[in-house]
Amino acid sequence: MDLDHARRVAVAAVEAAGDLLRERVRGTLGVRAKEGGDIVTDLDVAAEKLLLERIQGAFPGHRVVAEESGVSGAPDGEWTWLVDPLDGTNNVALGLPLYVVGVALCHACLPRLGVVHDPVARQTWWAVRGQGASGPAGPLAYRPARATPHGPVLAWTQGHGVARDDPALRALKTALDVRARRVLQLWAPLLGWVLLARGDIDAVVGYRAEAVDLPGGLLIAQEAGLTVRGFDGSRFDGRTDLPPERRSFVAARPALVDDLLGLVTAATARARA
Repeated sequence: MDLDHARRVAVAAVEAAGDLLRERVRGTLGVRAKEGGDIVTDLDVAAEKLLLERIQGAFPGHRVVAEESGVSGAPDGEWTWLVDPLDGTNNVALGLPLYVVGVALCHACLPRLGVVHDPVARQTWWAVRGQGASGPAGPLAYRPARATPHGPVLAWTQGHGVARDDPALRALKTALDVRARRVLQLWAPLLGWVLLARGDIDAVVGYRAEAVDLPGGLLIAQEAGLTVRGFDGSRFDGRTDLPPERRSFVAARPALVDDLLGLVTAATARARA
């Protein structure tokens, strides 16, 4: 598999989808409810159609898992693409210009390529496993720890299926609000990963995160030098075969990981008590 070729195809695809979204986002927006309480718009569907045409046209033997249309392509394909055509749908529905397009390519359930495009800023970031991460200004690399006297700035993400009254959810959010200077709830998880990889924020904490938008962004952060651990402290690689209960993690600057892991461990223990 030529991952450099796959990267070029993916970058061209997400940027074309970004052009489509940027051109149409000011028009009339068709919004409907999805199962589980989330929403989908006409923009999601149109951008996904474009992405599927580009990816399946270039890689007809690959399997594709898309946010809106589900599984398509070769059912037994050795390689699997994950497609999130509009990460931040709720923001778009509210008129907030916070949304991105993301794709990832996985082999044996492990992300090998991740690409994220911001249509508003017209910027793209990508990573290939073992080859580092890059963005509009060139390579992304971990920067030395900065002082956080008033607590870290972090982004929070959770799965759509997490109930509002989930005891662990409430305990985690309370603990993070007390410890952090600011907890960002972006409604666009891939954007949070990019902010982390660029060094704009200090951490991303996820609780039972969604599977489609997790691997690509996580890979960009890892390849930029950030550390990602599961709530149990083990290395977390965003494998696509993990069930929701095992998709909880802390991603942060290396010096901050243990502190945050201790915080989430204590919070989840209190929730179980």
